[in-house]
This record gives sequence, structure tokens and C-alpha cells, in this order.
Amino acid sequence: MTTGILKTHCDRIVDANGDAVLLRGTALGGWMLMENFMNGFPGREHQIRAALLKVLGQEKHDFFFDKFLEYFFGEKDAEFLASLNFNCLRLCLNYRHFEDDMNPFVIKEEGFKHVDRVINLCAKYGIYTILDLHALPGGQNQDWHCDNPTGHAAFWDHKHFQDRAINLWEHIARRYKGNPWVAGYNPMNEPADSEWTRLLAFYDRIVPAIRNIDPDHILFLEGNTFSMDFTGFDRVWDNSVYAIHDYCGFGFPNRIGRFKGTKEQESYIRRMYDRKVEFMKKHKVPIWNGEFGPIYERKEYNPDWEVQNRERYDMLDRQMAIYTSESIAWSIWAYKDVNVMGMTHVSPDSAWLKLLGPIIKKKRDLAVDSWAYDDAHLQDGLFGPLHQWFEDNVPAQYSKKYPWQWRMHMHVFRGIRGITMAEYMIPEWADYFKDKSFEELDELAASWKYENCMQREQLNELLKTYAPMKAGDKRLEGKVIESEGTASDVASKEASVSGVGIFELSPEEKLKAELKKKQQQPQAHPVSVAA
Repeated sequence: MTTGILKTHCDRIVDANGDAVLLRGTALGGWMLMENFMNGFPGREHQIRAALLKVLGQEKHDFFFDKFLEYFFGEKDAEFLASLNFNCLRLCLNYRHFEDDMNPFVIKEEGFKHVDRVINLCAKYGIYTILDLHALPGGQNQDWHCDNPTGHAAFWDHKHFQDRAINLWEHIARRYKGNPWVAGYNPMNEPADSEWTRLLAFYDRIVPAIRNIDPDHILFLEGNTFSMDFTGFDRVWDNSVYAIHDYCGFGFPNRIGRFKGTKEQESYIRRMYDRKVEFMKKHKVPIWNGEFGPIYERKEYNPDWEVQNRERYDMLDRQMAIYTSESIAWSIWAYKDVNVMGMTHVSPDSAWLKLLGPIIKKKRDLAVDSWAYDDAHLQDGLFGPLHQWFEDNVPAQYSKKYPWQWRMHMHVFRGIRGITMAEYMIPEWADYFKDKSFEELDELAASWKYENCMQREQLNELLKTYAPMKAGDKRLEGKVIESEGTASDVASKEASVSGVGIFELSPEEKLKAELKKKQQQPQAHPVSVAA
């Protein structure tokens, strides 16, 4: 039983009785917004759906994807999440389920079939759901995770796309108005507006549009530039929670080094968190960490996998101790995938990985995905010299391109490997499904059933411990990294990025940047003096 629709009160989420509710859980990524690194395909979701339509035909295509959505999350999944003390699940949705680009503003009711099913399943086990529009028309950011194939966030350039998003949210609000098991609406995942003003202008439109229909549900509003930056926010909206994404570079290969638990590394983790939540603390509004978590090494790829994974669990432990001490809501990324960062993952013996294993390995070897990649082995060949060529020929003052937190080489490889090479691999991937029968397609989709998946047990035990934990718990003693008590560092164009979040330049990088600036400054010529 719920105690009514949740709402905000000062910096907390509360139920109808005014009692605080700490929303703790995970996200259903890779489900109604499929992602290349999570599901094991190249490119973007709409591209592989189109490729499979050509290979399978309409009937088999529709059968396979419906079964995939059915099997990906069922009652056993909801029961499992409840056993971990979770009380919230974020549902990540692609607008394409509910509207066609060639038939804009016309809502497809069939798109809500599995959304309704999962909301009801979660409610049965006392789990709230947050409805997250992960992909909006035109793309609200530059990346694959909003089903954007171009690298350009066209959502911000065209009012048409924004009007369609508002129309869809008005329909969602009508559908779920009054549902006490829907914790609220997350209108946009990871916006990335290069001008900042367009994001705030859109929030000024979407908030009243939803409120005019459903005045009760909480809105979960994300910061700019992949939910990491609130420096441009100058106002708050009623009954709203503000969402950060707190990925840490220590949880990823070849970013900012391995986590050894040094004071400097711990201080870095805390500073990154403090910077992201500065706006919320200033205005005394609730915080939701909508995404965080490392990727995990595998023994087939890394002989040091166990040691490195322990380091990442230690890093995650430090992060979660901070979140607990701060009494914030959180949703770890993500629940299920092909053994990258999920709480559960498809089995190596599954039909899915037996079929697609070779092309998933090829994709990894070529570092085609823009997330969870390791391209160190490619630097001595083509890409190292190519990156250097860009750096040598682009003056430092022109080297920042939005998203400006990405280093230059990230822009380069996203275009070459993440978009172009990925597109060439899509038909190759789709051909693996050629001539598959309905029974074989059903078996492939069933690879994602709870009973056919494997658990990441150490991660799940950690989450089970922290999910119900509250600030002041004795188990936090000695774990919480204390705030430095100074103003957090403002995100600036002197910062860089690990691929997973803003961070400070290392001393070596700072020295290199300073030397490059000096080299590119015009040299003063000696002035000759007439005798």
C-alpha cells in the first residue's frame, strides 16, 4: 500500500503523511531505449531496428522486439529488486515507441503496453517507478543514448521537436495522473544545450504543460551537459527534484587512473559531487543521483580483472557512503546488460552471446562504442597520430568544441569510430539474424529473462546494504569522505573530461597545456635601432 502520491518538502521527498521517502534503486536501461554497449550492437537503436526489419521482415521483426521487451523485465525481476531493499526503478524510454517521425504528434497507444505492465509489476512489490524520456525528437544531446545518429543535438535548434516532446509528455501526464506508484516524471535525460538558455526556456515550457494536466507528480529535472552542470540555473520549480549524474573516472579504463584510496583521490570524488550539488544545497531542494557506477573488467579481456574490480567496488563504496550521509535519492546504472556494468547480465552460454559474441568482440577490439571502451591498443597505429595531427593544427584557443568537456580526441573518435565505423557494422550485425525462425528468435529474446541471467553478486550485496541505510548509521564511520568546506570548483573551459564526467586536469596535463599555449603565442621580434 502506498500513502498517496509523493511530493517534495524542502530538501526531501515525502509521502502523503509527510514522512521522508528515500528513493533507492536502479534503471531499466537497454530496454525501451536500447544502447549499443549494453545490448551488444553497433550504432543506435533505430538503426539496428531498421536493419533487422530488412533481414527478418515485418512479422518476425515485430515478434522479436515484443518478446525482447516482455522477457527483459518480468515478475521475477521485480521480486529480485525488492529483495535488495530497492523501492524505485527508473524506466528509460525512447520517444519512438510512442510517436513516428513521419507521423508527428500522433501518439501510438501500443507503445505503452510494456510501460503499463512494468509499472504494475513494480507496484505489486512496493517499488515506485520514475518515467524517464531518455530519447527526445531530434536528440537532446550528441550521443547514442538518445538514439541520435548525427552527433548534433538538433532538439535545441527546432521548435518542432520541442513541441512534439511537450505533446508526448502531456499524453503521459494524462495517462498516469493519480497513479501513486509513479514517483514522478523525468522529462529529459542528460540534456546538452551549448547555449544553456534553451534548456531553461524548455523547462519553462514543459513544467507548466505537465502541471496543467497533472499538478501532483514530482518532476525530476536534470542539469545541463549530461546532468553534470547546474551553474546556469537561476531558479527553481515547485515540487521538483534536481538530478545529477555522478560517474567517476576511476571506474573506467585509461581515464584518470586506478582508484587506490589515496587522500587526493578521495578528495577528488568528494569535490566532483560537491560541485554538482551546489545549486541544490543553495536552494534547499531535493537531490536525485539519477546515474552512477563503474564498468567491470572481465577475465577474458584483462588478467588483472579481479584486482581492478575490487578497486572499483571500493570507489563505489566511498561514493555511496557520501550519498547516504547526505540523505539523497539514487538510481545506479544499470540493471541488466551484456556484462559491462549491469547488476545482472546475460549468460555467456545464452543464445544471445553465442550468436553475437564474435561481433561484440570485434566491436570491442575496434573501440566502436563511445562508452566502456578501451582504445589504448589503437593509439600506436592510426589514432595516436591522427589525434596528434588535430592537436598540432588546431590552435589552443580554438580547441574547445561543445560539449567542451570532451577532449579533442573524443570528438574525433566519436565521429570516426562511434558513428561512421558503427554504421558500417550495422548490416554485418543484422546478418547474424538471417533466416532465424520464430522459435530461434524467441530463444534469443529469452536470453534476457531473469532466470537465464547471471548476477553480479558483490555489487548487489553492496547495493542491498546501502539501499535502506540512513545518515548516521554506524557502518558509515570512517567511510564518508568529508567535504573540504570550500566553494566547489565551477565547471570551466579549463576543465577536461574523462569520458564520464568533468574533472580537473592532472599536473602533467596542465603543464602540457601551458607549454602548448606558449608555443602558439606569436613570438616577439627584436626591434632594430637606427644608428
